[in-house]
Amino acid sequence: MTRRYDCADPGQRAEGLAAALAAVRAGELVVIPTDTVYGIGADAFTPFAVNALLDTKGRGRDVPVPVLVGSVRAANALVEELGPYGQDLIDAFWPGPLTLILRAGRSLSWDLGDTKGTVAVRMPLHPVALELLKESGPMAVSSANRTGAPPATTAAEAEEQLGDDVAVYLDGGPCADDIPSTIVDLTTAVPRVLRQGAIPVEKLRNVIGYVATDGGPAPKPSTTTTPADEPATATTTPADKPAGSTDEPEPAAAEPVVDKPEPTADKVEPTADKVEPTADKVEPTADKVEPVVDKAEPVATGTAPVEEPGSAPARTEDVSGERPVVPPAEGAVVTPAEGSAPAGPAPAPQASPAKKTDPEAGSAG
Repeated sequence: MTRRYDCADPGQRAEGLAAALAAVRAGELVVIPTDTVYGIGADAFTPFAVNALLDTKGRGRDVPVPVLVGSVRAANALVEELGPYGQDLIDAFWPGPLTLILRAGRSLSWDLGDTKGTVAVRMPLHPVALELLKESGPMAVSSANRTGAPPATTAAEAEEQLGDDVAVYLDGGPCADDIPSTIVDLTTAVPRVLRQGAIPVEKLRNVIGYVATDGGPAPKPSTTTTPADEPATATTTPADKPAGSTDEPEPAAAEPVVDKPEPTADKVEPTADKVEPTADKVEPTADKVEPVVDKAEPVATGTAPVEEPGSAPARTEDVSGERPVVPPAEGAVVTPAEGSAPAGPAPAPQASPAKKTDPEAGSAG
């Protein structure tokens, strides 16, 4: 016989919680309010009760049932470990609409369906649900609706769909909306959102950094990090991409930065080329010197240079026959050439140049 209790009434709430606890322990099904939508639940460690839940919903074993807990300690007892991100997400969003998929403890004796060694666990933010879970322990809970039908947001809607298959209905009033919990898979190196729900992906990234989504690669944190949306990962940086993932974390954005130095190097080459014209301008300057040297040659073509020993300047003879006047050296007496007329008054006898200029005379005396 189905029983329904209005939890807004303190008396009915206490009576309803006691009836629901007894039903769970007996392997029966109950409907409870949660912070998202109404859920249909059974004892997680009673296999036939979990199978009855799947049959009532019309769901196969290929879609395992999530588990609700009344405390973080109860969740830790169900899993091997929380991993590098589990505790941070629990601290930020539990109790609340966040379901975490973790590796199930190997020593647990339960049958939630084809879980492949994992378990989806959540701690709801609803006083009625938490009070029951703290007494009953972990419960296998799914949305209170037939497969393919919309989730129930009131106890009446749930009863309309599930009817007498459920032993106890706890009426906690209408739900605020029909948005389900966000499901995050933590069994891979990179956290992945399997179902977007009440907690936006952006809030998840604010806590743990990079989060992969089925819709495509997660955007880079504007850290400018890390985190930032990425953990000091974002930077963190972050963990490796799971195998088979189509998401591409963004490293490719760094390629344009590497290419930028190449155009800068190219710009230096024109600067070096500009030096070459400067060197070429020197050559015409050297060429201009050559005409200056050539102009001196005609001067020497009409004269025959005669060099005298000593410090006296060289004499030149005019090819025309005329003897040019050569200025005498300091202290020397000039003797007129043979056969030519003296150029001026005769030198005094005491200044005979023959005796002074003859090197033989100095050595004989």
